Parts: sequence; C-alpha cells; structure tokens
Amino acid sequence: MDAGRRSLPQLLGEARRWFDDALPAALEADGAEQVSSTQLQLFAVLDEGGTTASELARRMGVTRQTAHKAVHTLVAMGLLEQVAHPGSARQLLIRRTPAGRRAHERATQVLDALERTLAERIGGRSVAELRALLELPWGEPPEAFGSAR
Repeated sequence: MDAGRRSLPQLLGEARRWFDDALPAALEADGAEQVSSTQLQLFAVLDEGGTTASELARRMGVTRQTAHKAVHTLVAMGLLEQVAHPGSARQLLIRRTPAGRRAHERATQVLDALERTLAERIGGRSVAELRALLELPWGEPPEAFGSAR
C-alpha cells in the first residue's frame, strides 16, 4: 500500500468522527446535557420497545460492563429506564423515557441536517451513492489473510 494513501478503515473512521464530533456539539448548543459517543451509540441501536443490556453491548461492539455503565448514566439523566422483560424474569429491558424519545428525535433531526450539509459539500448524488454502497450486505468478515496455500 502507498505510504501516503490512507486505508479505507482510516477514511471510514474519519468520516464517522465527523458525525461523532458534530452531533454532540449541536445537541449541547441546543441546551442538552453532554453525552459521550458511547451513550449516543447506545441510543442509536436501542429498539423502540426496549433492548437488553447484553444485546446493546453486542450491537455496539463493546463489553457488557461498558454498555451497563452507559445505561446507568442515561437512566440517572432521565433519558432511559429499565423495565421488566416480559419473556424473562432474569432480564430487564432498556428503553427510552419520554425525555429520551424527545432527545432521540432531536438527534435524528441533527443527523439529517448533517447529512444535508455533507450533500452541500460533496454533492447530493455522492451522498446517495455512499449511502447505497454502505447499505449493501458485506457478508461475514473473511478468514485470516496471508497464509500461503
């Protein structure tokens, strides 16, 4: 690989950070409490009817402890609540409170505005193509590379 050429994971990471930096800044400017990128990510993967903490951790790609910490902070902020799981006496469902639903709706509005800003900067067609490409199924990650066969 060319030493000056950034890898695709680097480019995707930089693109993700563009959104990750802009979203909390916009929410804070609106007067919302400051939340971490992990807490924002948790909100993004939460099902409307609720999700278990272990499922949230799996979706986020973090440890259960990290997910639990984010959940407890957001519960203390009044944005999430824990309720009994109808199918399991041993599990709790994590779901948004009314304040959490309002915060999620506002975050969605901000993300939509950021996408429009990106379209103004790189072109609407480019954003649509990027979205279409990223929505394609990539399949399971390949096995290890580099072994001689």
